[in-house]
Amino acid sequence: MSTTSRKKRSPLRRPDAVIAAARQAKRRRLTSILSWVAVVVAVVVLYAVFPTSPARNTSSSGTSYAVGSPGIGQAAPAFKLAASTGEQVSLSGYRGENVLLYFQHGLSCQPCWDQLTDLEKSSAKVKAAGIDQIVSITTDPADLITRKTKDMGLSTPVLSDPGLKVSQQYEADQYGTMGTSRDGHSFLLVGPDGTIRWRADYGGAPNYTMYVAVDKLLADLKAGAKS
Repeated sequence: MSTTSRKKRSPLRRPDAVIAAARQAKRRRLTSILSWVAVVVAVVVLYAVFPTSPARNTSSSGTSYAVGSPGIGQAAPAFKLAASTGEQVSLSGYRGENVLLYFQHGLSCQPCWDQLTDLEKSSAKVKAAGIDQIVSITTDPADLITRKTKDMGLSTPVLSDPGLKVSQQYEADQYGTMGTSRDGHSFLLVGPDGTIRWRADYGGAPNYTMYVAVDKLLADLKAGAKS
């Protein structure tokens, strides 16, 4: 019987070309992932540098504020709300006058009420700045607002907007510390013809300002108001 020599079988090995191709494919996947990460990071950076929200202004007084929408030159949205005076107050009732709308955080923000107190104490300066009437708007119930104004001895009408309908029309709910559930600290000067002549939203990021000294406020108005 003849014998046939048998070759020893070596363990299975992947050819070098296959290994190289696998490594290359892995590198391509990693490069693709890193590319997507770079795109996401770039978008975040661009959003931070060029946000979609209104740009902030810094006045000569050093006070920083945003200018939301509707802004200068636009018609002020009409409204009619229950007031601390026990009446229904409408914007149209001030036609022919310069009225300063003051959207504020409400009962939980004592600095906001101090703002109103100081504006009343500075009524002569306010009048000299061309403001005929101040009207404040917050989201708290009318009965609680009425009690608060009486306790503080305030005569300025404070309007109740619990459903945020008016606040949202003015986008005043975009500049507070409580998300969009309350107003921030926004001022709009509405001219005799119902057109917005000046706007300053102080309550937004990064400072969330809830009080502005009257002199600074009036200086900002003087510098930014459109006649």
